[in-house]
Amino acid sequence: MKNKDFALLAARVLDQKKAQDIVVIDIQEKSSFADYLVIASGGSERQVLTLTDEVEEQMDREGLIARSIEGKNHSGWVLMDFGDIIVNIFTKETREKYNIEKVWGDCSFLDWEEEQQNEREI
Repeated sequence: MKNKDFALLAARVLDQKKAQDIVVIDIQEKSSFADYLVIASGGSERQVLTLTDEVEEQMDREGLIARSIEGKNHSGWVLMDFGDIIVNIFTKETREKYNIEKVWGDCSFLDWEEEQQNEREI
């Protein structure tokens, strides 16, 4: 799998587990630390942790192991570092507070649902 495929996988897993406001941002042109950011919201701390566990498990099944996972201590934000893919899962309130999409606003936001549909058609 390519980095983009892993980012899209993370988005699909989050979607299947009812995460909200999922975005995938291609940051390759603006970043030296990763290629893609995946951002999503959970409705509660419990859901954020459930989403985190599911993404970790599914990525591991595909051979991509998290280098680190930060924020599992009820911080409202979990950051999962998979090397070239960074997954951020927030509570709604914390996401609004930090608004990291704005920081990356000049990067390409992938239409991950369309990408998923295109993969099915191939």
